[in-house]
Amino acid sequence: MSRVAYVNGRYLPQAHATVHIEDRGYQFADGVYEVIEVHQGALIDEERHLQRLVRSLGELRIDAPMRAGAFRIVLREVIARNKLRQGFIYMQISRGVARRDHLFPDPVVRPSLVVTARLVDPAKAGAKAAKGIRVITMPDMRWKRPDIKTISLIANVLAKQAAKDRDSGEAWLLDADGLITEGSSSNAWIIDQSGTVITHPVTNAILQGVTRTTLLTLLEKLGHRVEERRFSPQEAYDAKEAFITGATSIVTPVVAIDDHVLGTGTPGPIALNLRAHFHDVAPRTD
Repeated sequence: MSRVAYVNGRYLPQAHATVHIEDRGYQFADGVYEVIEVHQGALIDEERHLQRLVRSLGELRIDAPMRAGAFRIVLREVIARNKLRQGFIYMQISRGVARRDHLFPDPVVRPSLVVTARLVDPAKAGAKAAKGIRVITMPDMRWKRPDIKTISLIANVLAKQAAKDRDSGEAWLLDADGLITEGSSSNAWIIDQSGTVITHPVTNAILQGVTRTTLLTLLEKLGHRVEERRFSPQEAYDAKEAFITGATSIVTPVVAIDDHVLGTGTPGPIALNLRAHFHDVAPRTD
């Protein structure tokens, strides 16, 4: 966990980092967040993550808490104070502190900003990917705008817990037509028997993953055929390989879906190769 956190203008020990009880993030989940990977001390895909953060803020009509340049300085200071070489930076912006009322505060209050860091053991993460994960499918209970990266994640929490209860690492969510949208905290991918890589297109039904976007660049570079389209659980069961992507999972192979074992039940070579070469193409900033 983070040893030092940034909270509304102050760098504080984690144990003393607190927010007001009437912060709208606490009262209404009225806020947004981003998670950026830190790899070998560098921020991965920083620009795309910050662009998505700005978009999410705009969709909820929340002002930025500070200028972009100052925000970048805060991120780097949290990395430095936590001596973070491998892990993640988490940032959360809520609409701010105001008397509890469903309406936006009037006059507008200053948004709240929290930034924390988390250390990751690369060896453990690599071992998990080498083993692969199991996933389940279940109905998508989220609101209709998962393209906005809000902190309102109770449906995602329930889906992730349902997966854990079935000895799985992720839940793939099904839309009203019974087709797979994405995971509770990741984008979903399959590779059919012809070698075509398939993932849901960018719509309001999914979060446009930053790792997803970078991976498309890598897939093109490696000459893989890609289809951005909806796909069914049966197509996933019949797939040659499958995997998930996200800032915290990078590329993690899937070895079974709803108790349907893929191939030999071990991570496929394409997914493992994509994981091995992801940081070769991912933009990094110090």
